[in-house]
Amino acid sequence: MASLQHRKSLERTDEKLQTRTEDEEKNAYDVAVSEVESTEGDEALKLVGRERVAQFSDEYNKKLRRKLDFMIPPLCAAVYFTQFLDKTSLNYASIMGFPITGQHYNLVSLAFYVGFLVWEFPTVYISQKLRVAKYLGANIIVWGIILMCHAAATSFGAFFALRFLLGMCECCVAPILILIISMFYKKDEQGTRVSWFYVMADIVSGLTQVFGGFVAYGISFYDGHAITPYKIVYILLGGLAILVGISVVIWLPDSPVHARLLTKEERIAVLERVRDDQGGMENKQLKKDQIIEALTDVRTWFIVLTTMMTSIPNGGLSNFSNIIIKSFGYTSKQTLILSTPGGVVAALTTLSCGWYSDKKNERMIPIIFALVPTIVGAAMLIGLNGSGNKGALLFGKFRTHAFPKWLSLTWTAATYLIGTFGSALSSVYAYNASNTSGHTKKNTINAITLVSFGLGNIIGTEIFQPKDAPAYIPGKIAIMVLLTVQLFISLVLRFINLRLNAKKKAVLEEMKAKHGWTDEDVQRERERHAFMDLTDKQNPYFVYTA
Repeated sequence: MASLQHRKSLERTDEKLQTRTEDEEKNAYDVAVSEVESTEGDEALKLVGRERVAQFSDEYNKKLRRKLDFMIPPLCAAVYFTQFLDKTSLNYASIMGFPITGQHYNLVSLAFYVGFLVWEFPTVYISQKLRVAKYLGANIIVWGIILMCHAAATSFGAFFALRFLLGMCECCVAPILILIISMFYKKDEQGTRVSWFYVMADIVSGLTQVFGGFVAYGISFYDGHAITPYKIVYILLGGLAILVGISVVIWLPDSPVHARLLTKEERIAVLERVRDDQGGMENKQLKKDQIIEALTDVRTWFIVLTTMMTSIPNGGLSNFSNIIIKSFGYTSKQTLILSTPGGVVAALTTLSCGWYSDKKNERMIPIIFALVPTIVGAAMLIGLNGSGNKGALLFGKFRTHAFPKWLSLTWTAATYLIGTFGSALSSVYAYNASNTSGHTKKNTINAITLVSFGLGNIIGTEIFQPKDAPAYIPGKIAIMVLLTVQLFISLVLRFINLRLNAKKKAVLEEMKAKHGWTDEDVQRERERHAFMDLTDKQNPYFVYTA
């Protein structure tokens, strides 16, 4: 294991340094670091050296960040926008003449996440060997074609197979987007940028529910007989995916090293901007010891739990929300248009949590902010079930003596604010970007996170059972309980990171005392470690974001 051998080499070098002069010490360390540069360091070392040699002004860096913001988040947003629409296309089709119903509908919904789950690890490790943006673009084009093929399918088996393939193609999206954001942006910028791709398309991608709802609503007025309305949805969304995929192949950069739309000076400046974060860059070598570290890191399994707690409700609501709203007594057209305000609320929540995440250097607290409204809303939907007033369920316009005026506000929260929990996953993505170093470890943890997402969604498709219609009380109880558990998991994970930072600080103080380093020496060593492709545990200069 190359990285393990390298660490032992540095430890042996460190022991020898105690008996050498300052010049000899520096030369010995240079030799050890040079070995990393030539064998297993990041690709960033092709452009920048072990130590910072180029300085850029704050004004230059701000201008560069603006250029990146115009280039990367919009394309990431377009990808996520397209993926969300395509994944939830079944939700729109379900009330527009889709031929599969009942338990078979549940299984077709589940098929997407089975494909997602099966292919997650292979696709992440394949992408590590290739140019990640090009690989992503190719997958988008293929899934656009698959989506259009839904219009030709007629049987349960065909729809199941197509949804399975769709899940395989789409499972690479989040890991690659998280990786790209982590390569181009500093830690205190990542939460905001992740929230942008999580909710923005044109302006806000989280409004996919709004966009998709209005598109499906418009199509629902089509009364021709040449083609069933749900088939139009699949053809339009598939064509959109193909266009986005082509755009990604052409314009989305793979890494700062290969960003063709940046000058060489700008590429160097991007790398120097993120050097102190110790997050590292690209590395094509698959490192077994980093995979083992990812699997044995207790934080990985807390991320698994928190992702599952979010994904199970997502799996249910993303495919059954329109069915639930329609069960209140609305027509299909009314259901499509009335479902859209929930998307606005979810988008605003995600943007707010992303901003707060970077502003306060927090990742777990924004998750708590996102969960509480959903827990309260689910509790009210359960407790006030059976009111018999469909308007109250959506708008809070219940005006009887039994339910006072203030309760109408609670109904509003219980319906339109129940979607706020979705922004918790955005914070999990930002957490992974900011708290993991080592390219193979990053890819492994991102893959594990998305496998957890797939498993959670598979389970989620089964929490709303046809026998529980129209109230679906067991499903609503499940959502409330799961998100309450997630609150406590988030607090535990935050506590672990703070403890790890305290331990790293103590180790760093010992190193300073042992070698007689000044603050300038520590900064020099920090810069030298930045692009060695060390994991967050291997790198003593890595600082976790709580």
